[in-house]
Amino acid sequence: MYLEHANITVESIEKSMEFLQTAFPDFALRGEGSLMNQSGKWAHVGNDSFYFALQQCDDHLSEISTRYIHDGINHIGMVVEDLDGVTHRLQQRGYDGYETEAHPFRRRAYYFDPNGIEWEFVQYLSDKPKERNLY
Repeated sequence: MYLEHANITVESIEKSMEFLQTAFPDFALRGEGSLMNQSGKWAHVGNDSFYFALQQCDDHLSEISTRYIHDGINHIGMVVEDLDGVTHRLQQRGYDGYETEAHPFRRRAYYFDPNGIEWEFVQYLSDKPKERNLY
């Protein structure tokens, strides 16, 4: 089993695509079009194995919520092989992030995209599941 895609409604597809393609240079636009049942557009950005299905509604309504308190997604975690490369590319494009406390078997950094979505990038320093899952 694996995760094929995640469908996310955003205020700006273009801003989300810029963020994702900065973090993951192998991500490309896989398809795009108009929404069927409402006014707006969609785009699939990713690689041959995984993609994000982004939706942008013309009648966009921003819900004010507090992450980790209200129901919904708190952040999206992506495993990367080179955390330094990801953080360098994001910082070069002006994105601010932060790394978390030191851990013997992983490194993590968090960034917000221009649509307010929090992204976790994690680089595992071990191939052993028991060590990767040591909290």
